[in-house]
Amino acid sequence: MDPILIGEILAGFMFLGVIGVLMLGFPVAFSLAGTALIFGLVGWWLGVYDPSNYGSLAGRYIGLMTNEVLVAVPLFIFMGVMLERSGIAEQLLLTMGKLFGNLRGGLGLSVILVGALLAASTGVVGATVVTMGLISLPAMLRAGYDPKLATGVICASGTLGQIIPPSTVLIFMGDMLSGINAQVQMEKGNFAPEPVSVGALFAGAIIPGLLLVGLYATWVVFKAVTDPKSCPATPVPEAEKAGLWKEVVVALLPPLLLILAVLGSILAGIATPTEAASVGSVGAIILTALRWKLTFSILRQAVISTATITSMVFIILFGAAVFSIVFRMMGGDNLVHEFLSSMPGGAIGATIIVMLIMFLLGFILDTFEIIFIVIPITAPVLLALGVDPIWLGVMVGVNLQTSFLTPPFGFALFYLRGVAPPRVSTGMIYKGVVPFVILQMVGLMILFAFPQLITWLPRMIYN
Repeated sequence: MDPILIGEILAGFMFLGVIGVLMLGFPVAFSLAGTALIFGLVGWWLGVYDPSNYGSLAGRYIGLMTNEVLVAVPLFIFMGVMLERSGIAEQLLLTMGKLFGNLRGGLGLSVILVGALLAASTGVVGATVVTMGLISLPAMLRAGYDPKLATGVICASGTLGQIIPPSTVLIFMGDMLSGINAQVQMEKGNFAPEPVSVGALFAGAIIPGLLLVGLYATWVVFKAVTDPKSCPATPVPEAEKAGLWKEVVVALLPPLLLILAVLGSILAGIATPTEAASVGSVGAIILTALRWKLTFSILRQAVISTATITSMVFIILFGAAVFSIVFRMMGGDNLVHEFLSSMPGGAIGATIIVMLIMFLLGFILDTFEIIFIVIPITAPVLLALGVDPIWLGVMVGVNLQTSFLTPPFGFALFYLRGVAPPRVSTGMIYKGVVPFVILQMVGLMILFAFPQLITWLPRMIYN
């Protein structure tokens, strides 16, 4: 049999094999690297893989650890963890709840607004879902909210940090797409391609993020009109109305100033994402200190939590690097190129297939696992077919946000399940997120039909 064909067959089975190993519950990083090593050994035995390719891993690992763009990841994580411990989220939720309390569905709308603000100032999905679950869910249940609607709103709003900048997913995506796009353009003979920056991805994600916020809010308003009992009003006592607007300003001003300092400096070209993340980290420490909550114990917990999350993400990235080398060197790139190029509809058909694969993988894999496996394999083909890299990166981000919501393994569902009271069953949580998963798909279709919603702002800012 032709060695090239053998290599491509092995590459195809390796992709399926790693999915199967992950479904068995083995740690992600070791599953990726271990499966690749096993298939690499088989490929070496069959004469279609050269183990000397592993020699490039050391240089790749050092490059990842010294990559200035990726230094922003632990800084943004630290910023989010510090803000989560500062009490800003609690104050925002309580204040917004009072502000919208006189409206049917007001508590739901306040959760969505706070979710968007926390996404733009922290970007830590797990902490946001847990915080809103601890504070908002009991209040919504006491007010008579349908548990399914309440849990769905909290899960969906808590995952906005996945797409609204500063998103760690977009940072990794920007770094990967920058290198892939440069390589693709050089192969086409373009030796001075337009760079794909993290800042451009951040700019491209702003309107889609606001679109999702609008879709979530529209659903809550629809429920308030068609099923008032599912989301009743919670009128504010007269005694608390006097100083309400002052309370709103005090609650909103700190996170808005931080968002302006971080995102504003990136979009204005004043600072790189790494520099802005440094400013955000210092700002988070200052805000925590101003609220009289900064102690050595809190600082220590934040540093340990940051190190844990960062280590988890980077060890997955290291494992994915082993997988990528074996997959490519056995001809997996050719297999993917032939498969996607043969799709009806050209670039559009290929993009739809990749998005569908990522959506289905979201049922069983985490976001970082998906982008580290799928993006290096599929993005070169899509970019070679003429797909805009900024549009592709944001579309993937919105698509993978759904992976936090899709049963049975959506991480947001497990985060909320851990803090929800016993009377809120897992089935209620699953049923509650279904409308929001559908809204995510509607949002994806809108962005697919109108790509300018993603590409317009980056072009306005960076051109």
